[in-house]
This record gives sequence, C-alpha cells and structure tokens, in this order.
Amino acid sequence: MTTLFISDLHLGAGNRDKIPLLGRLLARAAGRVDALYILGDLFEVLVGDDDDTAPYPEIIGLLRRFSASGTPLFIMPGNRDFLIGPAIVAAAGGRLLDDPTVIDLHGEPALLMHGDTLCTRDLDYQAFRRRVRDPAWQRRFLSWPLWTRKLAGRYARLRSRLTYGTKPESIMDVDADTVTAVMRHHGVRLLIHGHTHRPAIHELRVDGQPARRVVLGDWYRRDWVLACGGGDPQLFGVEECLAVLG
Repeated sequence: MTTLFISDLHLGAGNRDKIPLLGRLLARAAGRVDALYILGDLFEVLVGDDDDTAPYPEIIGLLRRFSASGTPLFIMPGNRDFLIGPAIVAAAGGRLLDDPTVIDLHGEPALLMHGDTLCTRDLDYQAFRRRVRDPAWQRRFLSWPLWTRKLAGRYARLRSRLTYGTKPESIMDVDADTVTAVMRHHGVRLLIHGHTHRPAIHELRVDGQPARRVVLGDWYRRDWVLACGGGDPQLFGVEECLAVLG
C-alpha cells in the first residue's frame, strides 16, 4: 500500500480551480492508500474553526467524504492555518497532527513537520511565529468576532506579501544545521516537510549515516503529491499520481 503526503495547497477564493483537482485525488485515493497526511497550509488563511469563508466548507466536505471511506486522514497546522483546531479537523473526519510528529512509515521512522521552524535564519518570522503560537495570544484572538478576525487575517496576508519580496532568498529556505539537529534529536533518517515551496528529495548525512529530506511542493504552479510505498519516496503531480493509483 501507499501513503500520500500533501501540503501548501493554500486553497481559497483565489485558486478555486484546484478544488476539483483535490476532489479527484481524494476520490481516487479513498480506500486505495494507507493514509493521507496534509502537512500544513491546506487553507490560504484560516482565522479559527468557525471560519466559514467560501470555499472552506466545500473543502471540509470533500475531506469528510474521503475519511468516510475508512482511510485515515491526518491534518497538521501550517503557518497560514495555524489556528486549525479539533473542531474543524473532526468535521473533516481527520485527526489533528502535532508539529513535529514521528510516524512509522512502512517500517521506517519518519519525522513530519510543516517546515517553517526549520527556517531559523528568518529571525523576524520566527519571532512572529512564537507570538501567534502562544496560547494566551490565540485565546485572545479567537475571542474576537469572526468578521474582525477575517479582516485581521486579510491584513496579515497583505503585509506578508509585501514583506516577502524584501527578504533574501537565502533566509527563506531551511537552515542545514537546524535540519541535522532536528533529525538527530528525533533519531530519524527521513524528514518530510513542506512550507518552502521547493519540492525535492535531498540526500544528506546525519552523524555519518545516510539520510533524506523530502520537501513537498505547493499547489500554486503545480499540484504536488508525495507517494511513499515499498520503494523510494516519489514526488508526482496530481495527474501522475492518479494514474499510479489506477
């Protein structure tokens, strides 16, 4: 059997064309794969489990139909949808996944992360992340009316776009020493993450032993899926993945 991983779909009003593609993937994978893991940023911006922004309810419905097949679904928060909570994950029929999490992937321990904590050279972002992941900050924000949170989310997204273009590429990717340290800490030789939008399978060494870092791709330019079965991990576009699943 095969386990699928996706991340950084950033689904929202601006890329509705990707929703039918997700629906096709879910319909084909249901009952045919061991599990589906969504490693963050399923949504473009999410301001709480009660966020009813279109097309979010439609996406939750697709996931609920998938999980109803009995195939396990796991959802990890990302940097855009870090306010995903138990209610919205339960509505999708999935299980909320901590970041980071180690799983048994066909007999091999694999470390799953969204990937933003690996970008340690981006000091401004890391400071922002610590602030918004603070439980007290989240309780205060979630106490605001939904319309206020939606406005704040749109403002934060606009500000992020303006800031993104001013940052050097070198600090937007993961830090190699941080990757090694995290893999060593968790005792793994396989790391799977998203966030950077730089899909690739990297060979590296951790304490002299061969290791791999698999980076999931975003769904802006191409819709990426990682398939892990009995052999080496493989990155596909959705159409290729559909063909492989049969």
